[in-house]
Amino acid sequence: MNKNTLTAFVLMAVVVFGFMTYENYARRNQMEEQMVLDSIARVEAEKEAKVKLKEQEKKAAELADTLNPLFEAHQGKVSTQVIENELLRITLTNKGGQMQKVELKDSTYKSREGGNVVLFDGNDQNMRLMLDGKTANIVTDELFFTPTDVKKDGLTMHLPVANGSLDIIYSLRPNSYILDMDVQATGLEGFFPSKTNAMQIEWTENMKQQEKGYDFENRYSTVTYRDVDGDTHELSVSGGDEEEDEFEEKVKWITYKTQFFSQVLIAEQPLSVSNMSSQYLEKGSGYLKTYKTSFAADFDTKGVKLTNFHLYLGPNKFSTLKENEQLLASSDDLDLQSLVYMGWPIIKWINRFFFLYAFDFLTSLGLNMGIVLVLLTLIVKFLVFPLMKKSYISSANMRVLRPKMDEINAKYPRKEDAMLKQQEVMKLYSEYGVSPVGGCLPMLIQMPIWIALFNFIPNYIEMRGESFLWADDLSTYDDIINWGFNIWGVGDHLSLFCILWCVSTVFNSVITQRQQQYAMTDEQQQQMKMMKWMTYLMPVIFFFSFNSYSAGLNWYYFISGLVSIVMMWFLRKTTDDADLLSKLEKRHAERKANMGDKKKTSSLMGRLQAMQEKQLEILKQQQERNNKR
Repeated sequence: MNKNTLTAFVLMAVVVFGFMTYENYARRNQMEEQMVLDSIARVEAEKEAKVKLKEQEKKAAELADTLNPLFEAHQGKVSTQVIENELLRITLTNKGGQMQKVELKDSTYKSREGGNVVLFDGNDQNMRLMLDGKTANIVTDELFFTPTDVKKDGLTMHLPVANGSLDIIYSLRPNSYILDMDVQATGLEGFFPSKTNAMQIEWTENMKQQEKGYDFENRYSTVTYRDVDGDTHELSVSGGDEEEDEFEEKVKWITYKTQFFSQVLIAEQPLSVSNMSSQYLEKGSGYLKTYKTSFAADFDTKGVKLTNFHLYLGPNKFSTLKENEQLLASSDDLDLQSLVYMGWPIIKWINRFFFLYAFDFLTSLGLNMGIVLVLLTLIVKFLVFPLMKKSYISSANMRVLRPKMDEINAKYPRKEDAMLKQQEVMKLYSEYGVSPVGGCLPMLIQMPIWIALFNFIPNYIEMRGESFLWADDLSTYDDIINWGFNIWGVGDHLSLFCILWCVSTVFNSVITQRQQQYAMTDEQQQQMKMMKWMTYLMPVIFFFSFNSYSAGLNWYYFISGLVSIVMMWFLRKTTDDADLLSKLEKRHAERKANMGDKKKTSSLMGRLQAMQEKQLEILKQQQERNNKR
C-alpha cells in the first residue's frame, strides 16, 4: 500500500469517527431536550390532575355540606342582643349563642377607670357546648344562632338542626345577680345516638384585673367548686405559673373568682368535672389568670326535661351572696357565702359571728371606712384589755421581784450552778405565787383575733374604693411613692401605712422585751439575745410581705399597735410597784404559813419546782456515780 492510499484511509477513518461522534452528541442533546420537555409535560399534567382533584374534592365537600344538617348554621354574620335588669347588663352574641359581655350596673362598684365593673368582654370568655350526633357534631361556639322571643330581661338563642332545634334560653331574675340558662332539644330524637344522655361543656375565661394590685388580687383569685358531699374546694392560689387538676368528681357549682367578684355556674343536677386548670397571665396585661374547666351535664335528647343552669354574676359580698342563694330556692345547701374567704374553721367563726356584724353595724352609721377601722380597733382592745392587764401585772410582779432574783444570781455566779439557780428561782416564784408564763398566755389568746382580721379585711368588699387620708382605696396598697418598675422583695412602690405599722411594731417589741427580761435570769437573758434581735427584725420582714397588702389592713394594725403602746403606758402609770410588792409579800407570808407538800404541788409553779428538784436529784446521783468511777 502506497503512501497516498494510506493517507486516504486515515482521512476516511477520521471523517467516519468524527461523523459518528457528532451524531452521538447531537442525539444525546436531543434526548436531553426531550427528557426536559417530557418532565415539564409530566409536571403540568400532575398540576392539572391536582387541580381537577381539588375541584372534585371541593364539589364533594360542598355536596356533603349541603347534606350536613348544620351547614347553614356555619354561615352567618355576628350580631349581639342586650338583656338587663336593675343590677346587670348582659350582651349576648349569636356566634355560639353565649354571653359576650357582663356589666354590673350598681354604682357602688366602679372599675379602676371609674366606669361600671365589667366582668368580661369580647373574647375574654367562651362557654362551648358539645354534642355528638349520628352524622354531625354540635359545637356551639362554631355555629350561628338566631335570637328569638327577645325581651328586656331575656331571650332565646335558637339553632335549627335537621328537622328540629337546639335552644338556649336566657332569663334575668328581677333585682338580682342571677341569670337562668336552660338548654333544650326539640325534635332531635333521630339526630343523636340512642345512648346520648349528656353534653360536654368547656368553659374558658381570661380573668380581668379589677384592682390596682396585681399580686395582691391574684392571691385571692382562684377556681372554686362545691362537691355533692357539701365540701368546698379550690385550686391552689399560689405556687407555680399553672395549677391543674384532672379528676372525675360530681359538683354542685363551679366558680371563677377574683378578689371581689365571682361568676358561679350552678347546676340543678350534679356536673361531672374532668379537668380544671388555672394559668397565670403576664403582669401588666390587664388580666390575672386563664381559667379552664371541662365537665359534662345531663341532657335529654327528647327535650322533655331541660338542662337547667343558674349563673351568679356579681360581687363577693356576704349578704348579697346569701340573698341570691335564697332566690334559687334550692333544697341543697349551696353555701355561696363561702366565696368570701374568712379563714380556717375557728378563725372563720370569729369573722362570721363577730367581725362581720361589727363591720356591718359600723358601716351602716355612714362613717368613713378609716374611722370604722379605728372604732373597731378600740372595741377589740377594750375586749382584750383584761387579758392585756393580766399580762402586764404578771410582768410587773417579775419586775418588783427582780432584786430577789439578783440576790439568787449573786449567790450562784458559776455556770456549773445553773441548775441550783434555776431551782431557787422556781422556789421564789412558787412562794410568791407568780408565773413566768403568765405574761405570755393572755397575749397568745389574742392571736386568733389578729389572724381573723388578716383574713377578713382584704375580703370585705365594702372596703373597696373607700378613700382615707392619702389612700384612695383601702382595699389595695397606698403607694405614696411609685417608681414604675419592680424591685425584688419591695415591688414598684412604698406603702406609708405599712411603714407606720412596722414602726409601731418595733416600739411594741421594745416594750415587750423590757417586760420579759424581768422574768429571766442573767443566763437566760444572754441566751435570748438572738431571739431579741429576731423580734426587732420581724417588722422589717413584715414590711417586705405587707408593702403590697391592703391599706385598710395595714391601717388597722398600725392603730392597734399605737393603742397597745398607749395602754401599756397607762398601765405603767397606774401601777404602784410598792403596793404590788406589798401584796406579793402578804401572799408570800400566807403561803409560807400554809405551805405543805400537797399545797406545794397543787399550783403550776409548785409542779414546776417539784420537777426541777427531781431533775436536780437525778443530776446529783449521776455526778456521784461518775466520781466513784
